[in-house]
Amino acid sequence: VLDVRLEDGNGIEVCRDIRSEHPDVACLILTSFADDHALVDASFAGAAGYVLKQIRSNELVESIRKVSKGAALLDSATVRMAMNRLKDSEEGRVATLTPQEHKIFDLIGEGRSNRQIADELYLAEKTVKNYVSNLLSKLGMSRRTEAAAFAARLEERAKKRYE
Repeated sequence: VLDVRLEDGNGIEVCRDIRSEHPDVACLILTSFADDHALVDASFAGAAGYVLKQIRSNELVESIRKVSKGAALLDSATVRMAMNRLKDSEEGRVATLTPQEHKIFDLIGEGRSNRQIADELYLAEKTVKNYVSNLLSKLGMSRRTEAAAFAARLEERAKKRYE
């Protein structure tokens, strides 16, 4: 169970890190805010569930049990509705990226080259170039530098949102 707002980071980043190292571990995000951004971010981070702190204790225990047994408390319809609400915003454009495109977008934001991304994700450099072309198109951008600046802006906003 991870709180979205932690003293030394945020639960969504912790979830992403845990799931990348241990994909069999289920994460349940607990938050005070009904926030479309956090809901979509939690989904992309691999969270199995997203519940508000206003939940009754017996319901929280039941949610933990369900998630531990493999159930998802993030239904696709709820995530899709949140994505639709965000679609016209800058962050909403990122929500249209596939998980792999999202990883590549984040790495572009860190200043990585196609070769570095290919090495890190065990892909051919040509495959990375194709992903970059696709994600630029989805984001309505023509240059990689635009995507890098955009990713950095979004990262900064996300840090502020979960502080």
